[in-house]
Amino acid sequence: MKPMPTNLLPVRSPRPKSARAADEELARLAKALAHPARVAIVRFLLAGGECICGDIVDRLPLAQATVSQHLKVLREAGWVTGEVDGPRVCYCANPETLQRFVTLARGLEPKNERSGS
Repeated sequence: MKPMPTNLLPVRSPRPKSARAADEELARLAKALAHPARVAIVRFLLAGGECICGDIVDRLPLAQATVSQHLKVLREAGWVTGEVDGPRVCYCANPETLQRFVTLARGLEPKNERSGS
């Protein structure tokens, strides 16, 4: 029988399923927000309620097609919702997604800092 190699690292148990799911959710939300234009769009919608895509185009130095693409990414991740209003789509930010993102991001803090010790 061969001796066991001593240079192997101990096997760590995998993270609990719920922790992995939270990590995946945080990564998905962060990825959708990981562009300055998308941050500006979410900030604009949170401050002003709902608006149409043209309002965002007027506010940001971006082309209509670019804003539409950013809105698509944000909508797919749940940062914004869009409601068809005739020929236009009226967008609004989802504050629940912001709260969830903040909660998940706080989970990154070291335990001793979260508990205040």
